[in-house]
Amino acid sequence: MKLRMMVLASTALAVAVQPALASPASSAKHKPTASGAQSGPIGGWGVDLSGRDLSVKPGDDFDTYANGKWKARTPIPEDRPNIGTLALIDEQVQAQMKDLVAAMPATSQVGALYASFMNEAAVEQRGLAPLRADVAKVMAIADKTAFARAMGAAEGSFGISLVDFGVGPDTANAGLNVLSLGQGGLGLPERDYYLKPAFAPQREAYVAYITRTLQTLGVADPAAAAAKIMAFETEIATRSWDIARRRDRSATNNPMSSAEFAAYAPGIDWTAFFEGAHIAPQSRMIVRENTAIRDLAALYANTPLDTLKLWQAFHVADQASPYLTKAMVDSRFAFTRTLTGVGQLKPRWKRGLDLVNSQLGEAAGQAYVARYFPPSSKARMQELVANLRAAFEKRIAANPWMSAPTKEAALAKLARIDVMVGYPDKWRDYSALVIKPDDLYGNVTRAARFNADYAMEDLGKPVNRKKWGMNPQTVNAYNGGAKLQIVFPAGILQPPLFDPRADDAVNYGATGAIIGHEISHSFDDQGRKIDAKGAISDWWTPQDAERFDAEAKVFGDEYARFEAAPGAFINPKLTMGENIADLAGLQVALDAYHKSLGGKPAPVIDGLTGDQRFFLSFAQAWRANQRVDALRNQVTTDPHSPARFRILGPLPNIEAWYQAFGVKPGNTMYIPPEKRAKLW
Repeated sequence: MKLRMMVLASTALAVAVQPALASPASSAKHKPTASGAQSGPIGGWGVDLSGRDLSVKPGDDFDTYANGKWKARTPIPEDRPNIGTLALIDEQVQAQMKDLVAAMPATSQVGALYASFMNEAAVEQRGLAPLRADVAKVMAIADKTAFARAMGAAEGSFGISLVDFGVGPDTANAGLNVLSLGQGGLGLPERDYYLKPAFAPQREAYVAYITRTLQTLGVADPAAAAAKIMAFETEIATRSWDIARRRDRSATNNPMSSAEFAAYAPGIDWTAFFEGAHIAPQSRMIVRENTAIRDLAALYANTPLDTLKLWQAFHVADQASPYLTKAMVDSRFAFTRTLTGVGQLKPRWKRGLDLVNSQLGEAAGQAYVARYFPPSSKARMQELVANLRAAFEKRIAANPWMSAPTKEAALAKLARIDVMVGYPDKWRDYSALVIKPDDLYGNVTRAARFNADYAMEDLGKPVNRKKWGMNPQTVNAYNGGAKLQIVFPAGILQPPLFDPRADDAVNYGATGAIIGHEISHSFDDQGRKIDAKGAISDWWTPQDAERFDAEAKVFGDEYARFEAAPGAFINPKLTMGENIADLAGLQVALDAYHKSLGGKPAPVIDGLTGDQRFFLSFAQAWRANQRVDALRNQVTTDPHSPARFRILGPLPNIEAWYQAFGVKPGNTMYIPPEKRAKLW
């Protein structure tokens, strides 16, 4: 099921945070001491010094120097692809949410949804009856016009489509919401999973899973049917744009009317498709991967209806599986585990919270912030944001490769960016959604339709820049792109990333770098293509763009050498925006930290200078252990570099780091000054 509409042009801090190591019993916000008083920041001032490996020189491997002993003593839980600071914070938030949600009465929407998921006996008793009814509707489709109509309806139900859609700011008039279309149709994470030899084990597991699912549905000769589905999806993959190309805002800015689109991409009955989606003809919409969608429409025209129905029936069952019997859940996990290398399925209570967060996120988030995010934390965070914004202004003004007109335009854009902290000003109304404590399958289908309709309500209306794209309890942050907004949910504002009682160097090195990261996305390789009004516009001079691109290539070449897993190197074209944001965010945060000292020298704590504590805090924020399969998945599908390289990548380009730790020629991470990237 497409639990969320197609994501449109926003850039998050981290694509996903998985549940982590700590158990619910040990996850209080600040764990009480034996006397009942709350303990202070880690290590007394905010950094876990016991996690360092002092046998390693900082200039040879700063990640291992800062985190080596922590990595050695911290195994990855069997139900996780990774363990690290963000994951541990997420586990803490999940434990807090469990306490809240489990205590909610079944008469409340959140309580009823969670109860319906946790009542596994009722789910088993109902069996596959609701799924069989949905699959029967697919198999009864009589022709391709009806099938196109069913694909259009798939956004708010179990099912898949060759074309996904969503609503977002118009690329020419960012104050108005328009329809955006994008390529779809794949069951594996990314086209490379179908085309590259390295992912042969995942393909084999996927075909086996398709076969098991079709056998459960009673399809004749399920192995042959699975082969047809896999062959069809492989054809989709060959026509799809790769993920790095899909980042290019210029390439994905292809406005058309509904009539122009139908003429451009014949092969699908687009009138029927949009009827199924309840979308009227549009005078202007944005077709993102235009050539891919055109070629997918031609593929559709040449694909037998029986193959299309098998493909759709499988995906209906696949998306419904998490809400069905244990046998269906286990069969799906036997496949999905090959993508990340995890050994165990997440506990049911965590999966129940995932459902609540995806379907009733703000309703649950309202209860979360009331208990766990005090006004003092919001006020402190807003102070940090103001300091980081001021520091970024100075960075722009002093930038050596930016011309005066470009600087003026950049400062105008920075001034227009809204920064939202903790939770939205106005909470979403879920009162029209029917949730029953004894109807999991029905709850999920009704919620998916409700949320899809909610997303589409904005079509043709003015952009609401105050509307959030993340829940308050999410351990993440994002830059809203054309909406000119930056959002920091309450969930991520937890120790050790953010602690009002910690040393300022710690908060600036962790949270400050995150703030700077998100601000800088408005000026990275793709953010720079959005002007101060939120429209796609080339507002840099050609000379500025040329100088920026040259420095970006220097920076990208540094990352291209990083091997995340055997044979799996970082793709700098895919990760460029996030890598630039890490570098810029760290530099701006350091400037802001220095300004916060008010001209006084930073105190020395535990023998560490202020700058040393700042960089150690940054490294602690990104410390992590990751499974090999998870790393392969990340470098293939994720615009973020793996955590280790978010430490090793930016630091060698920052002179203050060299000074803080005495890094010299001969150290492994040393880069001569003339060869360092100078972007911000």
